[in-house]
Parts: sequence; C-alpha cells; structure tokens
Amino acid sequence: MSKALDGVKILDFTHVQSGPTCTQLLAWFGADVIKVERAGEGDATRGQLRDVPDADSLYFTMLNHNKRSITLDTKNPKGKEVLETLVKQCDVLVENFAPGALDRMGFTWERINELNPRMIVASVKGFGPGPYEDCKVYENVAQCAGGSASTTGFDDGPPMVTGAQIGDSGTGLHLALGIVAALYQRNTTGRGQKVLAAMQDSVLNLCRVKLRDQQRLDRTGVMKEYPQFPDTPFTGTVPRAGNASGGGQPGSILKCKGWETDANAYIYFITQAPVWGAICKVIGREGWITDKDYATPAARLPRLKSIFATIEEWTMTKTKFEAMDILNKFDIPCGPILSMKEIAEEPALRATGTVVEVDHPTRGKYLTVGNPIKMSDSATEVTRSPLLGEHTEEVLAQLGYDADYIATLRAEKVI
Repeated sequence: MSKALDGVKILDFTHVQSGPTCTQLLAWFGADVIKVERAGEGDATRGQLRDVPDADSLYFTMLNHNKRSITLDTKNPKGKEVLETLVKQCDVLVENFAPGALDRMGFTWERINELNPRMIVASVKGFGPGPYEDCKVYENVAQCAGGSASTTGFDDGPPMVTGAQIGDSGTGLHLALGIVAALYQRNTTGRGQKVLAAMQDSVLNLCRVKLRDQQRLDRTGVMKEYPQFPDTPFTGTVPRAGNASGGGQPGSILKCKGWETDANAYIYFITQAPVWGAICKVIGREGWITDKDYATPAARLPRLKSIFATIEEWTMTKTKFEAMDILNKFDIPCGPILSMKEIAEEPALRATGTVVEVDHPTRGKYLTVGNPIKMSDSATEVTRSPLLGEHTEEVLAQLGYDADYIATLRAEKVI
C-alpha cells in the first residue's frame, strides 16, 4: 500500500520534542525523514531520563520512529558541502534551533532558496515576532505564555501546567499541518516557502475557548457555567475553573468506589440537558425532572455544586467502569479517569495501533504511541527509532557519493 507522503524527503534538524513530534508524524505518513545529528552525541534526548544503561532513552525512541539517522559535522567544509547536497535534494527542512542558529550556520533563507527554490523551511520557535522572539522556551514556559496555566487549576490555588505536552508536541502537530499545506501549495506555485509555528501561538490556539470566555466576561461581568457562580465575584480575568467543562454543558470529576486508595477512581460526568431526565432517574432523583429549581439548564446553573455532590453520592457506590456501563445505556456523557498503566494495558488501544509495542536492538521491547490519525489508504507501520548515525553511509550513497569519498569523510570525522 502506498503512503500519503511517499516521495517526500524531509531534512530533519530537530531535537528534543517539538520538532521531532512534527517529523515523526510526517514519517508515519510515509515521508523519508533524514535526521541530522552531531557525531558522538546526537539528539540530547538519547541520554536523557535513561532507564536502560547504554541504550537510547524512551524520551528519544518515542519521538523518532520511522526515521533515518546520519551524523554530520556541519562546521567542517566537507560537511557543509554534504548539507548543501541534502538541501538540493530534499523537499522540506525542519528545525527547532534557537533563534538565528540556522543563519549562523550559513543557511539563511536566501541561501537555501538559492540552492533549492522548492525547499520548504519549517521552524518551531518559542515566540513569534515581538518583544520575546529571541527568548528560549520550553514546554511549561509555552503553557504559561500561551494562556493555559492561568486558566488551569482551582481558584484557590496557583496557576497550573497540564501533563499534556501542548507546548512541545502541540506545536509539532501544528507545524506538521503547515508543512503539508505548503507542500500542497507548491504543487500550484512551484515555490517553497517558510513555515513558522510559535509555541505561544500554538498553545493559545488550543486555549481558544478561554479567549472566548475572556470576551464574554468583559461584556457581561459573569460566567454562570463557571464554578465561581454564584458565590464568588468575578474579577477582570478568566479564573481557573477546576474541572468544570470548557463548553456549555456543565461537567465535573466525581469520586467512584475505591477512591480512598485509588488515585484514579474517578469519572468525568456531564449533566447534558437532553438526558437530564435520565440522569435524575439513574441517581434516584425523579422529582428533579419537574421541580422548577432543577427542570431547566438555567435553573440548575446556581445549584451545580449541590447537584454534582448528589450525583457523586451515586457514583461513589459504583466503580468507574460500572458507572460507565450504566450511564452509557442512557447516552449520558461520561468518561473514566484512566491511569497511564490502564491505558498501556488496554487491548482496544493495542488493536487500533494507538498503543504499539516496538522491538529495539539495544533496549528490547517497549510501548509507544502510534499514529493518532488513521487513514484508510495510508496505513501506518511504526518502526523503531534509528541508532545514532545508523544510516549515514546509506544516505550519502543515495546522494551520489562514492564509497571512497564516504570512507574519507569518516576518516576525517566529518560523519
């Protein structure tokens, strides 16, 4: 079966998480991703958080599947010549260097465009143009600067970052879409272009509902679906809303049987208006169906805390899975709080390729995420991450270099 991005060559100058997320996704769709690394060192994450001695870490392996690795000293004139050849023969260059690093290497946009007018140069940066564009950014910084942290947590506590890597991996996903769009546009224009995904911008895009709420708050001074209503006055900024839903359907995380000893014995429960009657029957509160204080969504808003407390009295008599089985029969929206251990052991996720087991020559078998995007005509096969420089000679031969010259490059430690 052909792959969606068969024939597309990616020159991968990325490291750590944001860029590798992007290029791994492109590799899953069939692009030939050539990861350029420094000889003897490679991507910094190869050795970070290592759990198996002398083997690439899970941090590296889980972000670099389906790629080829070459080592190259780009400061050496011969290494620079190889890099120029790669630029000429590839379709996309992806980088997440510090601002200006690519220019200092001698590969400005103008030089790249001169070598290959069809080349797409895609970059992850912490901030877009503005007062912070030269600042170095990591995951949690992006969450803070993008609006996520200020709106995450409970109103009586500090701002909180989320465990989801929305700054790094979220930006990588945005950049991948930008690259695919640029490749599509190139079919019409014949030209490459620059593609930028700033981490602050990407986090904000994922937090758009909070920007929505800021404008609503500016206009009305109150947000009735937030847990602060009606007891706590609203200030001028969107407050932290705990586990309240981000939409118009009130929701909350409720305890289930076993919560005293199991940190994840909880369920997310949404009091959706169309199934309100079913909710009342399930929890034994049929009287609420016609009671004027509970019969309509507007009437329920000031009483949400007590409503969820009553629902929780019911959920605490059931395990999260027993509650799911009962609630799903009535189309009541809910979801179990699944631990990473439960996710790792879930057979359905293995069957769909969302979680896959990969065999690695030095670390053995390990679990990783598979492609979250499923396409009927472009199936994804997750192959292991490359060893450092594993494909150097193979790639150089494909670029047209003969064996003697490759041996010279190795002898001179260019590769």
